[in-house]
Amino acid sequence: MDKMNYTIKPFFWVEHSNTASVCLDVGMYLQDIFDTRANEGFEGGGYDWGSLAQVFLDECRPELKNTIKMDPEASMFVAYSEDKIALRDFIISFKSACEDKTFILDLFSRAELD
Repeated sequence: MDKMNYTIKPFFWVEHSNTASVCLDVGMYLQDIFDTRANEGFEGGGYDWGSLAQVFLDECRPELKNTIKMDPEASMFVAYSEDKIALRDFIISFKSACEDKTFILDLFSRAELD
């Protein structure tokens, strides 16, 4: 999994017996994206990341919507699945989307405050 963690950094992969999770300690990565909507209450916390990831799933990876689950906390974004291959596909494509600032800003414009 070291190569996987390198690929998805700053997200990180966590193996469980029957599931896997991808996590992000929030607060540094892409904070400027969340700051664009700070006046609406977005802070860049785990729930905000969950909202952004949900828009990504709905619009870009709808085939994974029923497979990937979100369990964010205030200080951490967490997505998990029993289908580790689907989770891997999700996080690689989500990380790629996050690296395209114009694209991720557009997706974030449709995120709803949780």
